[in-house]
Amino acid sequence: MVCRFTRGAQFKLALVGSSFLLSPCIALADPIQSARPSPALQLASAAPTATADPAPQDSTGTTGTEEADAAEIVITGFRSSLRAALDLKRNTVNLTESVLAEDMAKMPDLNLSESIQRVPGVAISREGGEGRNITLRGFAPDFTRTTLNGMEVPASTDGLDSGGFTVNSSRGFDFNVFVSELFNRIDVQKTQRASVEEGGIAGSIDLYSGRPFDRPGLHLVASGQGSYNSVTRKVDPRVAFLFSDTFADDKLGVLFSAAYSKRTVYQEGRSSVLWTSPFINGDSWADTNPKVTGTPQACGAANPLDCLWAPRLPRADFFGNDQKRLGLSGALQFRPDDRLTVTASALFSRLDNDRNNYNSMEWLLTHGPAGNFVGQTPLSFTVSPNGKEAIAASFDDVTSWYENRRQTSRSTFQQYVGNIDYKITDQLSFAGLIGKAQDSANRDELRFYAQSVPHPYSYDYSASRDVPQVSFGSYDPNDADNYVDALTAANRLNSILKDNFTAKGDLTFREGNLIIKAGAVFNRRLVRYGEAAGTNPTLTGISAYMKPFPIPHFGSGVIDGGLPTFAVIDFDAIDKAGLIPDQYVDNVGADWQVIERTRGGYIELNDSIELGTMTLRLNAGARYVGTTVTSTATLANSPVRVKHDYNNFLPSANAVLEFTPDFLVRAAYGRSMTRPALSALNIAGPVFSYDTRSVSNLGNPFLKPYLSNDYDLNFEWYFAKGGLLSAGLFYKDIISSLTTSIVTQQVPQQYWAAIYADPRYNPAYQADPAKVPYTFTTAVNTPDGNSVKGIELTANVPFSIISDRLSAVGIASNYTYVHARDATGLSPNSYNLTVYYDTGSHGIRASLNHRDSYLISIPGGNGNAAARKSGSTQIDMSAYWNLTKRLTLNLQGINVNNQRERYYDTGDGTQFLTREYTGTGRTILAGIRYQF
Repeated sequence: MVCRFTRGAQFKLALVGSSFLLSPCIALADPIQSARPSPALQLASAAPTATADPAPQDSTGTTGTEEADAAEIVITGFRSSLRAALDLKRNTVNLTESVLAEDMAKMPDLNLSESIQRVPGVAISREGGEGRNITLRGFAPDFTRTTLNGMEVPASTDGLDSGGFTVNSSRGFDFNVFVSELFNRIDVQKTQRASVEEGGIAGSIDLYSGRPFDRPGLHLVASGQGSYNSVTRKVDPRVAFLFSDTFADDKLGVLFSAAYSKRTVYQEGRSSVLWTSPFINGDSWADTNPKVTGTPQACGAANPLDCLWAPRLPRADFFGNDQKRLGLSGALQFRPDDRLTVTASALFSRLDNDRNNYNSMEWLLTHGPAGNFVGQTPLSFTVSPNGKEAIAASFDDVTSWYENRRQTSRSTFQQYVGNIDYKITDQLSFAGLIGKAQDSANRDELRFYAQSVPHPYSYDYSASRDVPQVSFGSYDPNDADNYVDALTAANRLNSILKDNFTAKGDLTFREGNLIIKAGAVFNRRLVRYGEAAGTNPTLTGISAYMKPFPIPHFGSGVIDGGLPTFAVIDFDAIDKAGLIPDQYVDNVGADWQVIERTRGGYIELNDSIELGTMTLRLNAGARYVGTTVTSTATLANSPVRVKHDYNNFLPSANAVLEFTPDFLVRAAYGRSMTRPALSALNIAGPVFSYDTRSVSNLGNPFLKPYLSNDYDLNFEWYFAKGGLLSAGLFYKDIISSLTTSIVTQQVPQQYWAAIYADPRYNPAYQADPAKVPYTFTTAVNTPDGNSVKGIELTANVPFSIISDRLSAVGIASNYTYVHARDATGLSPNSYNLTVYYDTGSHGIRASLNHRDSYLISIPGGNGNAAARKSGSTQIDMSAYWNLTKRLTLNLQGINVNNQRERYYDTGDGTQFLTREYTGTGRTILAGIRYQF
């Protein structure tokens, strides 16, 4: 799509409620920014703002004087989406970053989080090689609120437990649920406004799907791509379709879009499954008389040999994913006159993921005598130069515990929203929204540990701290006859249902530059968790139900020389033989439900004041919200229900001083809040110890939210079309936080019946909850919170400032530094760099994204001081060529540098002990796109 703007054209701005309908092909944000700007598809080809350079340049780099003869400006592609995003940023009163579609049904990246990560202050975590969650300004995903078409929405998927993921029951949003073609705009709001709903201390992510009035007329888009991955060596399809049209003099519009993709992902590599030492585990290698090369460092053990850290369960890893995504969106709009617009929209998305995981673990976890499949006989150790690790070792009598997992998961999202925008008078307008969003995520898992006969095993990390050389001597792990039995380690179902309902209305009054807004909103958020378990028998004679390793060229796309193969469980043969019954029993004691109901209102004032040659834009307001939490579960076969209410007052202010039309200074203050994690509110599965009158594993629904005072200061210089140099400082002072503490208090009355019904309860313990206090280990509020501060720098430089001949070339870059007292999940340094060449008819760009290593947890497992994840640098590329006005060829490369992922532990705090080293390879996509 090409938007053509005649020189000196007058663009009409029609305000309808708090939405903007712009024509002919432009969408500029209100100088104060409305509560819900129209997510116009044409933003990807938006014209310069009214404050842009008076001698604008077109897509070929000609100046305003040069293009006067042509009498039009042509703006297309990636450069135009960058320019339009800067126009939005420039005109908003609170600090907002935007990512816009380059054209209809064409976001810059195939995954939404991959697009968002290019915004300053954003880092992402990946699952199976693609973005899943985001970290904004150093905060965990739970601290960022996500909306879709104006209402807060949930999204959950499952993941690998090796990466800390299971089924997502938290507030964090899983962006990998969606196909990106359904969306045309993403806003990241970093500072608070009274008209923006509460819930995100880090900020808010606002997603928008298309609507027919965004771009009047008939539009058809169809695209198809083939995706090839260097590890799987398979080709997968990706297709999308969009239809949009307006009728009856643009009074009625309809839009429908659909997208489908298949993705085969193999995550392959090596793992130690943590390192540990015999001394930490309370056992010993003493009296085994191995050959020792080097000198172990003493740690307090009777034998320094027991101080050596060694891999617990060294293994080769295969995590196979067969994913299918389907996305559907639709919208109907009716505008009988210029005062009224009615919109109904719906969005559906489904992610199916079938996983087959094979892990060849060798049992070094316990360091005792061999026997009963646990233990080993040490033959030799090579001590690292620091004296702390056994970087090489040989054993006899080692048992394989080969893990085989089959997981099937489905995540289904659906949303239905109705909007009404009504201009009551020339000064007064109303915007209303009612919507419902539901997300369900289900996973079933069957897991076996195939146990082998004892055999030799050795490893050697001397050449690489990530990938050891291994040997099995004369033992063959591919021989199914070498396996004795298989333990059923897991046979379970897990499910999460999240259901949100929103109803809200906003009134806007305008008189000159003064804008007064007021509104009210009601939200109900429901989260329900359930699980069920099947039988877990031990299967003997398992060799008849094993098969050769099913994946060719195992590990060769990640590790030089590949990885050794091994026999695996044949799940189809086990199903056919009926060895595992398919009956499941609901684990009632683990089921829980949390419902939040919030009622909020706000008032907000906006104004613009001329100060000589300068303009000051102001925004100030306050929001008041009441929250009711209802948490339910079943304890000792007795239903328990706990209810809690709290209220919050949230003032905010934003100011933008335009020293010149191109140089802006922003300042902002806001009180923000994030409600406690849902896992902290649920009351399922507590452990009551009556002899000690203590309680553990009990959530606390009486928790109040995190509260923060936020301060921002930004300097922005828009020095050319698409050009920006900016520097920003931010500081967030968490004045109310959460911590785990030991408190002595009365047991709330809601639990008494469950305690009395517990068969373990005995009056002889003198632990009557109505009479004596208990000691709780639980989450509590604390005024001693975290503090986060940082710097954000942006440099978007079109090379047209150097020469008109370089007008198609430029860079878009940013850098973020963040420091926090609690550094969990935080990368101190992150940066993005995109170099592009874009003429409007053809173009190519390369994007580099980097984040530093970050902390996962303190302490780590098995005696480690901390668990961490290494930083990553990923390079992606994209190119296109317009064969005709309607037909485009495109080529994309994802992770072209074949970045690997590494988790590691720190031992005594000074060590670097690789826990997992895996990769998913490079992905190349080639396709064609037709637009009418």
